[in-house]
Amino acid sequence: MKRRQLMQRAAAGVAALTGAIGVTPGVAAADPAVGRPGGRLDQVLGVTSLSHINDPATTPIFPGDPAFTLETAATIDADGFYLQYVKEGEHTGTHWGAPGHFQKGGLLADQLDPADLFLPAVKIDVRRQAAANADYALSVADLVAWERRYGAIPRGSAVILWTGWESRWGTPAYENADSAGVTHQPGFSTAAVRWLIDNRRLDVRGALGTDTFGPDLGTDPTFAASTLLYDQHRISLENLTNLASIPATGAYVLVGGPRNRAGSGSPATIFALGPPR
Repeated sequence: MKRRQLMQRAAAGVAALTGAIGVTPGVAAADPAVGRPGGRLDQVLGVTSLSHINDPATTPIFPGDPAFTLETAATIDADGFYLQYVKEGEHTGTHWGAPGHFQKGGLLADQLDPADLFLPAVKIDVRRQAAANADYALSVADLVAWERRYGAIPRGSAVILWTGWESRWGTPAYENADSAGVTHQPGFSTAAVRWLIDNRRLDVRGALGTDTFGPDLGTDPTFAASTLLYDQHRISLENLTNLASIPATGAYVLVGGPRNRAGSGSPATIFALGPPR
């Protein structure tokens, strides 16, 4: 995508966001320091981190993934500066996944555009269902009911599933493995993902997000939801937190963090930008 197209897309995203929270787009475009009424953009935008702190003592590791270590490499007393040495997989803690994570030949982290990492966001609350059934799968009926209440999911959105699993972080209840070692976590049904794609809620761009290990049911060893998701420029947002702080609709997500050469994704600080709380 050409620079001009990227700039136009970014401007459209900011205009949509500022419009949603009552900032006059023309005024914001003329002077980024001016908003409603006469304030700065950072005074009318709420900024929330959706990322857990990475800490080997509390960060759950997906079964079979590399171990996570964090060691002091230098100290101010001994070396004149402080530095830690981090060793972790690309999908440790709060992170995002690129299409090449499951799609052979799919785009990798360094092949994506900045616009792939800045998306309108919607939040679907299934905490009640997930509390009753750890294997709950978001259905097409759930999506239809959500749209009946909040309106159509914007095209190319990050569709975020709020299961309540974030409250289990740092405990064995997060993985929620049974006696056979099978993980039980809620996720997206393949029918729901197909509906989102067919109806262009997940378009060329878009994301599935969740406060669990990933979009798939914990009991699904085929990763069917992720396999459907990872096509074109679509990404996953995994192990999210602070989901109570974002609205059901009207926010954007901005994904930050390193983009490794040929990366399958990356640990990330994922920000939600939206109306102030």
